[in-house]
Amino acid sequence: MQRNFILTDVMRTGFHQDIEDFLDLHTMSDQTIEHTGDWYTMHDFDLDSYDRKFAIIDTRQGNWHLRNSSEFNTDLRKRCDLLHSQGFKFIKSTPWECNETINTQELYPIIDLEHIKWTGGVSWFWFYMYRKYVNAKLECNHDFKTHDFLFLNKIDKAHRNSLINAFDEGFFDNSLYSNWPNIKLPTQYENTFPYPLRGKDQDIVQQQYVDSKFSLLSESSVSNDEVFMTERIWKSIIAEHPFVVHGNHLYLQKLRELGFKTFGNYFDESYDLEEDQDKRISKIVETCTTLKDMNWKDLYLQTQDLRKHNRDVFFNKEKLGLQINSTLKLFFEFFDRS
Repeated sequence: MQRNFILTDVMRTGFHQDIEDFLDLHTMSDQTIEHTGDWYTMHDFDLDSYDRKFAIIDTRQGNWHLRNSSEFNTDLRKRCDLLHSQGFKFIKSTPWECNETINTQELYPIIDLEHIKWTGGVSWFWFYMYRKYVNAKLECNHDFKTHDFLFLNKIDKAHRNSLINAFDEGFFDNSLYSNWPNIKLPTQYENTFPYPLRGKDQDIVQQQYVDSKFSLLSESSVSNDEVFMTERIWKSIIAEHPFVVHGNHLYLQKLRELGFKTFGNYFDESYDLEEDQDKRISKIVETCTTLKDMNWKDLYLQTQDLRKHNRDVFFNKEKLGLQINSTLKLFFEFFDRS
């Protein structure tokens, strides 16, 4: 049995409670993890008794106001130097974002030290949505539909604009389609006003899924060098809503590797195999055009077991734990080779 200690937020500027809840869902029988989010409680732990010790630094664009705080940055450096002398290894934590995003942003605080990056991957948003909805007993009735697609876009991104522009004008006239700030949902389908606030993106507005036939998801990243799954896919799975994903290359393949099922037996998902992003978009447009003319009631009947299977897998604590384990093993490997 190996013992691990994690200081979940060196400066207490981030989401240490979320991180601690994430850590507590690991299922590794040969590892224990103890943690604190409070620098001033570390004296309560026998730090010499642990096999590994980590300190997490919350790094994100939202900490920009700290960049010119000499007091904060001096204190951060002092703490990190002390932790390093005690054998700690560092994790720069940005689990809400993907590699593609953080490589194009300046994240704060800026501190030069050996570290491993923690980006979202697969496990973070699965954990977050699991915790949010595991006891919610949310059910969506799919007997009657008034709209074709649910297609929600908030942050302006070039790949989303490319997808939107690939569709014929008017394609989404009978869809629940938003593209902030210019195109908004009808007020009865919105859950925030005047702008979707941080943290509200993970809210499931049931009527959106009840009234629409299919989810078209444009993920945060479409790069070919990672798979990043946000709340978008998990909301559709929780709501048992058929989906088409504009995401990373082999995104659907990764879902299947996790134990989920996709809809390749019912409509074309070959877009997932396309490395070229423009060709991937063209294939997504073709798939959506086919879906628009499809008998949605037959599709829902034929995929009832598949959609329930996906929901059951999502709420399977053991399967989630395996993905959390995979994330933590990356940290352990970093420590062991450093």
